[in-house]
Amino acid sequence: MRIVIAGAGELGFHLAKLLAIEEQDITLIDEDDSVLDQARNQFDVVTVVGSATSISVLTEANISKTDLLISVTSNQETNITAAIICKRLGAKRTIARISNIEFLKKKELLNLKDVGIDELISPELLAAREIKRLLKKTALTDTFEFDKGILSLVGITIDEESQFLNKTLTETAYMASNHDFTTVALLRDNETIIPHGENKFKKDDHAYFIAEPTGLDQILQLSGKVKSDVKHLMILGGSKIGINAARELKKKYKIKLIEKDKEKCFRLAAGLPDTMIINGDGRDLKLLKEEGIDSMDAFIAVTGNSETNIISSLVAKDAGVKKTIALVENIDYIHLSQSIGVDTMINKKLIAANFIFRHIRKGEVVNITSVHGVDAEVLEFEVKEGAKILLDELRHLDFPRTAVIGGVIRKNKGYTVRGNFTFEAEDRVVVLSKPECIHAVEHYFK
Repeated sequence: MRIVIAGAGELGFHLAKLLAIEEQDITLIDEDDSVLDQARNQFDVVTVVGSATSISVLTEANISKTDLLISVTSNQETNITAAIICKRLGAKRTIARISNIEFLKKKELLNLKDVGIDELISPELLAAREIKRLLKKTALTDTFEFDKGILSLVGITIDEESQFLNKTLTETAYMASNHDFTTVALLRDNETIIPHGENKFKKDDHAYFIAEPTGLDQILQLSGKVKSDVKHLMILGGSKIGINAARELKKKYKIKLIEKDKEKCFRLAAGLPDTMIINGDGRDLKLLKEEGIDSMDAFIAVTGNSETNIISSLVAKDAGVKKTIALVENIDYIHLSQSIGVDTMINKKLIAANFIFRHIRKGEVVNITSVHGVDAEVLEFEVKEGAKILLDELRHLDFPRTAVIGGVIRKNKGYTVRGNFTFEAEDRVVVLSKPECIHAVEHYFK
């Protein structure tokens, strides 16, 4: 696929890197040649210096033969304008990053496709919805449902209470009496392991499973985790993400939001009538105690300062909060969560990149997600007649070692799979794959 990315900021740079790994045809546009120079030195991309709204720059980028334009500069107006111009110049599809979510709420009214914008993305709104997803189960570090829970991807931390500790995958397979969960990844010392039978669970591993509904209860029981739901929630930071999170979550949870800017608190109180707004510094332990941090089920830190978010989340964890989520700007911080004690760290640019990838995948991919901190993607394929995966049992297919099939949805029922599993047309297959072997995986479903 031929893709032009406008904006080589952290989101655009990360997208270009991921797509270059997959050998997509990438052109990166930015006004800062030093940033483009970094991109040229690190991966195989064509770069063009200049504005994404300049017709001459876009012509140099060969926009007329582009399959997808992704405009993700830091300026909303530039992104909207670039998408409109690029569509007129021949780009087949366009995506524009925005900061004002009113455009998303009113996109049907505005008929943006008529002017050339196929998709809008708001990293802040996507991050708020990711927080909503992560809050579903406090005992889990990550959770993602397929078909409303027919299958689930879940993450846990391996500690001394876990029956998984020091056992191989082969040994733990016998612990799943109904074969209703499959281990698909281990995150250990910042390294992602696609495990096989001989791999052992070690203390402080983040382990990820694909599970049937009964398997989820099994995983929690075997890992020594207590199943509980979130009722009381504290949000630190009246940022766009904090505001959107409060709006997304207000119907389900009792929320307190802490913001240190007094004037902003008045505006927040007017805009969030169902949320208790507190003026104060979230790093102040005395304030957190006065506001009942020890009675909270979850703590979400989304200020503009990564270090503040991490430290306050650790304070909340020390006070007994069951679920902590911290927003970080530095992508490299994501891997730290397993070693320092924050349950989950999120990065809005990574979340936005994951959303954009749904528009890039070819073939039979019907869904895609990512796991925070894990160097792999979760792909959901629909099996068509004649696909290679239909030829034999799974164990005889020579499936890539750096990918694993976690489960199958067949006729509205979820199944985890073993080596003797045979696939059928119209199955939807959940695969966790390292980026470098996604093309090899896709080959089985074409």
